Amino acid sequence: MNIPFVFWLVPVASLCALTMAWFFFRQMMQEEEGTPRMAEIADHVRRGAMAYLKQQYRVVLIVFIVLAIIFAFMAYVLKVQNPWVPFAFLTGGFFSGLAGFFGMKTATYASARTANAARRSMDQGLRVAFRSGAVMGLVVVGLGLLDIALWFLILTSVYDSGSTALITITTTMLTFGMGASTQALFARVGGGIYTKAADVGADLVGKVEANIPEDDPRNPATIADNVGDNVGDVAGMGADLYESYCGSILSTAALGATAFAASGELQIKAVIAPMIIAAVGIFLSLIGIFLVRTKEGATMKDLLHSLGVGTNVSAILIAIATFLILYLLGIDNWLGLSFSVVTGLVAGVIIGQGTEYYTSHSYKPTQKIAEASQTGSATVIIKGIGTGMISTMIPVVTISVAIMLSYLCANRFDLSMSASSISHGLYGIGIAAVGMLSTLGITLATDAYGPIADNAGGNAEMSELEPEVRKRTDALDALGNTTAATGKGFAIGSAALTALALLASYVEEIKIAMVRGVENGQTYVSEAFGQFDPSTATMNDFMEFFQVTLMNPKVLVGAFIGGMAAFLFCGLTMGAVGRAAQSMVEEVRRQFREIKGILEGKGTPDYSRCVEISTRSAQHEMIFPSLLAIAIPIIVGIVLGVAGVMGLLVGGLTAGFTLAVFMANSGGAWDNAKKMVEEGNFGGKGSACHKATIVGDTVGDPFKDTSGPSLNILIKLMSMVSIVMAGLTVALI
Repeated sequence: MNIPFVFWLVPVASLCALTMAWFFFRQMMQEEEGTPRMAEIADHVRRGAMAYLKQQYRVVLIVFIVLAIIFAFMAYVLKVQNPWVPFAFLTGGFFSGLAGFFGMKTATYASARTANAARRSMDQGLRVAFRSGAVMGLVVVGLGLLDIALWFLILTSVYDSGSTALITITTTMLTFGMGASTQALFARVGGGIYTKAADVGADLVGKVEANIPEDDPRNPATIADNVGDNVGDVAGMGADLYESYCGSILSTAALGATAFAASGELQIKAVIAPMIIAAVGIFLSLIGIFLVRTKEGATMKDLLHSLGVGTNVSAILIAIATFLILYLLGIDNWLGLSFSVVTGLVAGVIIGQGTEYYTSHSYKPTQKIAEASQTGSATVIIKGIGTGMISTMIPVVTISVAIMLSYLCANRFDLSMSASSISHGLYGIGIAAVGMLSTLGITLATDAYGPIADNAGGNAEMSELEPEVRKRTDALDALGNTTAATGKGFAIGSAALTALALLASYVEEIKIAMVRGVENGQTYVSEAFGQFDPSTATMNDFMEFFQVTLMNPKVLVGAFIGGMAAFLFCGLTMGAVGRAAQSMVEEVRRQFREIKGILEGKGTPDYSRCVEISTRSAQHEMIFPSLLAIAIPIIVGIVLGVAGVMGLLVGGLTAGFTLAVFMANSGGAWDNAKKMVEEGNFGGKGSACHKATIVGDTVGDPFKDTSGPSLNILIKLMSMVSIVMAGLTVALI
């Protein structure tokens, strides 16, 4: 198969991203770690984080081996699956885990160096933290594009030329997205349980009962809390967005292969177009990264503006570059598709700004939550829940408008719902998701910055640095809370567009599975079609054949199960955090009670015991929710067939997206309401208002760092599992 020369920009960009990630890592390592006490604390956190990650990877490895054996059985024995699927699945999980490992390794080395840089100036602290976060962003996009490029080259050398070959290649590549999704879910759920068990225990016993500051070295859970920030918000988020990034590119490539199947040379150009846009996005993200800087004495708005300059410049440049890319590729309706990409970019910016408005204490919603602390913790919780619910409006409306606009732009505003119109419109939605994620290199940098700044603040507190330094790290930490909340909103928004594109890809995989069935002697008959020929059927034909209509009870039941799955998953992960936190609270109380002199600063807490509790709890509690997310689509496919799976994916997407936004924004608002009080408002630290906001923040911890962020992986993983298991679903017809 003749691959256009411009494709080679994809592996070149991936290697460039990995090279710059190494450069930023080396640059960070050349910074001084600070005083011996700062280095000692950083070493404790680093050891705890790496010990946890190694244990998690052992558990995940077992799951991957079992699933790979099942896929191999389906491919080589049952012959209902492409033989490359087991290998693609394993590489997706491997690269996803590798991205999380590199990002977390960088973060654990960067925290003390950020605190030490903040001793010199605010700008130095911001620069070290942000460029260390950029390592995470660049590793994710670099490894993601490298994996995609390698598989594309391998499969195009194996399969013959022709329109069906590209459809087979792209749908096969989609299955490595399931490996990435599975790894991401374990990383998110396990890391979320770990970090919130430690955080809740440290807050409830340390700040509320013992009345000592956050990250006080007298608190036995403080090291586990700092470890958790890295395993949850760095390794977990990295694996999450790696999966979204790859999923959006691969699903769009698969849709392009179908939409342009009859267009000759245009088909392969439509397939590589999302890869080229992502590759150019890497170079433009690097420009944005170098633009981030601030001044001494910067306010929260100044700091947000500094990060905004980098992300917005990158977004504007990729929007302009997209028009040129699609024009030079000569893709049919390049202008409309370019506007689809712009739609995705604008949607990402709007969702980020909306999240910032509802979670930053620079704006009224969070200020009102802090104000509610004057009447106790109950009103803080009520106000936070209400704010989170209201905050869902902007992302939901934005995504809805983005879906419609990208669909219409891609098919020249053709509303006929013909087969051609639908396939081109769905390609537009997919490429809008690629547009939203094209500047992930810098977008993820702003997110990974958050836990690095948080750990820097903890290091400054435990090392008892000068008040001026702690004031700077507190400002960087408060900014990190907002960027983390914004990053979660962005991740959820991109998940919605990606999941919708995957929904269309599921139909294509069903088609391929049915064609394979015909080749193996199976026939498909229905009242509407008589003898059904899947090789010539359109997407509308498949919908009609499988009776995918709201009047079909299988679709409705599937939708109900999908909505229920989102709430069930949240309930299980919230319960897991609660049980783990109870163990942590009991352990911290025991140490305060039995180890003499801790609160006077004369005794040494047993930090390792708290790290052990969080590790054990996370490893045990993450398994059932994660396996349930894999099992539900398989069971629904076996019992309700294709119609039920379509309903499941739609119900899971709509309920999961809205619930994820609500939980992430509620948690972020509660966290920053606490920060606002700690800055001296409503009585400041140690006051009754402070304790009320701590309770709100504690409730919000699993909302924003465990259950909420895990939902965007859930909705994509259910789609990926459905795609991989399509052959089995069809075989049971």
